[in-house]
Amino acid sequence: MADATYTPPKVWKYDSENGGRLPGINRPTAGVREEKELPVGEHPFQLYSLATPNGVKVTIMFEELLELGHTGAEYDAWTVNIGAGEQFASGFVAINPNSKIPALVDRSGDRPFRIFESGAILIHLAEKFGEFLPTDPAARAETLSWLTWQIGTGPFIGGGFGHFYAYAPEKFEYAINRYAMETKRIFDVADKRLAESRFLAGDDYTIADMANFPWLAPFTTGHIYNDAKAFLSIDEYEQVNRWVKEIMERPGVRRGRLVNRVWGEEDEQMPERHSAKDFEGKAI
Repeated sequence: MADATYTPPKVWKYDSENGGRLPGINRPTAGVREEKELPVGEHPFQLYSLATPNGVKVTIMFEELLELGHTGAEYDAWTVNIGAGEQFASGFVAINPNSKIPALVDRSGDRPFRIFESGAILIHLAEKFGEFLPTDPAARAETLSWLTWQIGTGPFIGGGFGHFYAYAPEKFEYAINRYAMETKRIFDVADKRLAESRFLAGDDYTIADMANFPWLAPFTTGHIYNDAKAFLSIDEYEQVNRWVKEIMERPGVRRGRLVNRVWGEEDEQMPERHSAKDFEGKAI
């Protein structure tokens, strides 16, 4: 049975009452809503984020670099509570005018500068430290292709399937079916690729895996959007499940998934990260 037909008005107008989850922060405008400066730590990199799939991409990258011995990749990670609208504070808007996490300030040189959008941050760090992004033209192109593939698919999974299946104020058959189909197609693309190679860009682990893992892994473990794992039959994607299990065992990944996490058991939370000592007593 199809949903009742909605007739759009001639001119759309914002209505805070139909915003679904978090209506207080979802608005059709950008910019500063309150004056508040960002904290600054002592390390070369200052990360302002939250342990959502997009945020986890970057903390995994930092921890992987540190795991390889790149001491210059030490960073301070500060929580930005997007549920409370902290992404619209003046300090954060100054480093990301799009008001989305994560955002990074590189203070390693004479002049601090910002990098926003998770894909841009991954590329910046990969090039700066010479890791996880091949220099061979063909391998580099493959890596960047799978990285930007994730950037394009993320909105379908999160703002599409996740929103209408788990967060929308009403369940709409068409919307759920449309985005469930697309999410399964995305998993099928990844599964077929991973049947050809160990990792997404080939035999080597790269920023393409770091970008895709935080979005695909929660579906395989059942830790996202309620019962989405069963609803989407995620177990049928054998190669994606194989890939997730391998990446999950990496020490840098285990640490990176905890940073800026403010939910779950106490030993799974780490609102801020300032040194390796912060992981003591944590579930890694």
